[in-house]
Amino acid sequence: MTSELPTAIVVDKVVITDELIIIMIKPQIPFSFKPGQYCTIGINGFERPYSIVSSPHEENLELFVELIPNGKLSPHLWNLGVGDMIKIRPSAKGIFTLDERYQNHLMVATVTGIAPFLSMVRNYLYSGSDDHRFYILHGASYIRDLVYRDELEDISAKHGNIHYVSTVSRPDDDANQGWNGEEDRVNSLVERYTEKYSLDPTHTIAYACGHPGMVEDVKKRLSIKGYRVKEEKYWRG
Repeated sequence: MTSELPTAIVVDKVVITDELIIIMIKPQIPFSFKPGQYCTIGINGFERPYSIVSSPHEENLELFVELIPNGKLSPHLWNLGVGDMIKIRPSAKGIFTLDERYQNHLMVATVTGIAPFLSMVRNYLYSGSDDHRFYILHGASYIRDLVYRDELEDISAKHGNIHYVSTVSRPDDDANQGWNGEEDRVNSLVERYTEKYSLDPTHTIAYACGHPGMVEDVKKRLSIKGYRVKEEKYWRG
């Protein structure tokens, strides 16, 4: 990374758990993107791409980050404070964006994989459109990792064309006491919920984002039924 790269200022950082944080940054240059795309940020010569949680109409870029203890960049992000500067590549990248040719959008995510879907949903609500239907399946091992669950449950309750389902894969763990939602890996729910919502491959596109194993399994389960599946894998590193 060169020193000529533009910078962004950290305007907020929220520690969710020991392994998850939300960072709000404000690029010092005009920065445009499509919902679902990612930005590349860097510290001390190390760069990593992160999907953008915020919608393009929001003032700051919102990033949802998982700590990789031996990673090149994420440990540095944990040391950031409000007012600190980081580098940012000047253009957003990625083709993991909403395909508006389809009426129905089935979105499957693990933990931080929810980020691009939030961007799409926030932007959709901001646009005032009602031409599409969203079915969001969100999985994690523990309740605490279902960050943004409250926001998505609230959206789902208020908008009949947006449906949100969360699941934990370790329901018997002490950390999940009181959980009364789905109890399985999120990829194991796709057939049941495509049937529940009467989805079909002609009018529905699927998206899978997060753990590579989950993404591959969702592709396998849905592709044989004729669904088109867009993917975004989050590798640990």
